[in-house]
Amino acid sequence: MKQWITRRRMLGAGAALGLAGCASSGGPTARRRIVDAQIHLWGPNTPALPWLPNVPPQMPEPFTIEKALPLMDEAGVDRAIVVPPSWVGDRNDYALEAARRHPGRFAVMGRLPLNRPEGAAQLARWRDQPGMLGLRALFLGPTERWLTDGTADWFWPAAERAGLPVMVLSGAGADAFGRVAERHPQLPLIIDHMGVTVAAMRAGRTMEVIDQVERLARFPNVSVKLSAVPNLSAQPYPFADFREPIRRLFGAYGPQRCYWGTDLTNGFARASYRQRVTHFTEALDFLSESDKDWVMGRALLARLKWA
Repeated sequence: MKQWITRRRMLGAGAALGLAGCASSGGPTARRRIVDAQIHLWGPNTPALPWLPNVPPQMPEPFTIEKALPLMDEAGVDRAIVVPPSWVGDRNDYALEAARRHPGRFAVMGRLPLNRPEGAAQLARWRDQPGMLGLRALFLGPTERWLTDGTADWFWPAAERAGLPVMVLSGAGADAFGRVAERHPQLPLIIDHMGVTVAAMRAGRTMEVIDQVERLARFPNVSVKLSAVPNLSAQPYPFADFREPIRRLFGAYGPQRCYWGTDLTNGFARASYRQRVTHFTEALDFLSESDKDWVMGRALLARLKWA
């Protein structure tokens, strides 16, 4: 693993809710703050913090706090949102440890079992956990039906009452989130990875999902992570097949509702961390310098209220 990361470092070296009132026009800030909208961190598989059986991790070894920080520094990434990975279950322990140890670098969008309505009581105190900013809700595989069969219906009003932003992804596409956004207009919904899953990409449904997410831009409480592009693209850097999807969603949502992110450990070898940054800061010529300030971090910090 150490040699693997060292090789990637060498490659890298070569290569409206919650918004503060600042106009999106004008030149770049003096120092662009870069915030990764999604990384996973996890420790070793131990009895205290076990990995779930039959849910393989994205990499063969733990991706720890100590491994992430040097890569962030090398790539020029100031902060990162930690999303606890599926293979640790509905646990936020290690993610919160990262935020506690490095509050200026990490914050958390945590997990909560969506089939347990008693969890609503936790949401009122959710942000009392240092470093916790909101939640992530996944509807994939066996949990995909929870989005439409009533299982998760308790969750949306509870998160709305608590003022918590929620990052979401569904294997069925993004259309169902329109109903959630309409019924809960004060709930900030953030569509992960442009709504595209690996399964949708492999099934040739990428543009169908992009169409769905583009339609959701009519809801002001919906925004989108332009994330995980190297993992979804069929082409090498600079991932030309995703230029048009990114351009379309940026045009629909604007700079204050679009967020750069990597999902770094998923498809780790597809691009260095630095390339994932320069893909947006250098290769997408339809983004102005001001646009890049928003997309690369400013907009996400505002939406999540991460001071």
